[in-house]
Amino acid sequence: MSDPGWRPPMLATLTGDRFSDENWIFERKLDGVRAVCARDGGTPRLWSRNHKPIEASYPEIVDALAAHGGPRFIADGEIVAFEGEQTSFARLQQRIHLTEPTRIEATGVRVYYYLFDLLAFDGHDASRLPLRERKRLLRDAFEFTDPLRLAEHRNGDGAAYYRKACASGWEGVIAKRADSPYHGGRSRDWLKFKCVADQEFVVGGFTDPAGSRVGFGALLLGYYEGDRLRYAGKVGTGYDVSTLRSLRARLEDLRQDDPPFAEPVPERGYWVRPELVIQVGFTEWTEEGRLRHPRYTGLREDKRAAEVVREA
Repeated sequence: MSDPGWRPPMLATLTGDRFSDENWIFERKLDGVRAVCARDGGTPRLWSRNHKPIEASYPEIVDALAAHGGPRFIADGEIVAFEGEQTSFARLQQRIHLTEPTRIEATGVRVYYYLFDLLAFDGHDASRLPLRERKRLLRDAFEFTDPLRLAEHRNGDGAAYYRKACASGWEGVIAKRADSPYHGGRSRDWLKFKCVADQEFVVGGFTDPAGSRVGFGALLLGYYEGDRLRYAGKVGTGYDVSTLRSLRARLEDLRQDDPPFAEPVPERGYWVRPELVIQVGFTEWTEEGRLRHPRYTGLREDKRAAEVVREA
């Protein structure tokens, strides 16, 4: 942890239990990029959840943190872009990998940083305080002017909020134990209620394109079960021509002779080192453990392949 201010983010666990409890708070699940921000008297810093610096990709957020936060803080939040009223990871993809201001501006994609937790402020560690207290401190620690926004929450009535989330087309709801401290890593003090089926997968291979298509036909996907990469099926939709070409170039650099999967794969294709992580939406899992109607939604540079497991 060589970067001053960096803290491993606290991560939610997926659950199928939708509940209401006065000892929990409930927030909208945002479809964006997790980001920890910190400042120690100088220019604010931004990191992805796997500790990659991302200030250059979001200069307007860095400027806003400098203008509307104190001289010393550590906070947690989510960077998002909107498609209409919905947060859209696919739209955010248009500028995730850009670092040149002129190219960023040319995309026309506006981003917002929703802050939902405060880990430290003015030299004082807040991570051991109960979540509700951290929320109160967060509200006073920043001036919330776009692109900085405060992530609102609801107390107690999680089941009704989940129904509202799904009816509104949101990703879902994050439930958080109101008296919990902040600690890095996966926790059952934070839970995910998902309205849609989507998760990250590791790319283990690809197939040839057919007809006039460029790049590749489909990506062959897997997830880890212990140290074994289990085959989850293929995804052949959701790409534009630019994505097909750029991903094919990345795949060529990862080519290997042997399949990385733990079981035989019915598809004929090419194998790659299991390092690329992508986000995929789908309708359900089949009885055979394959994805039904999968669709590519974006590349995840903020998650290591070894962390990708089947969410259940």
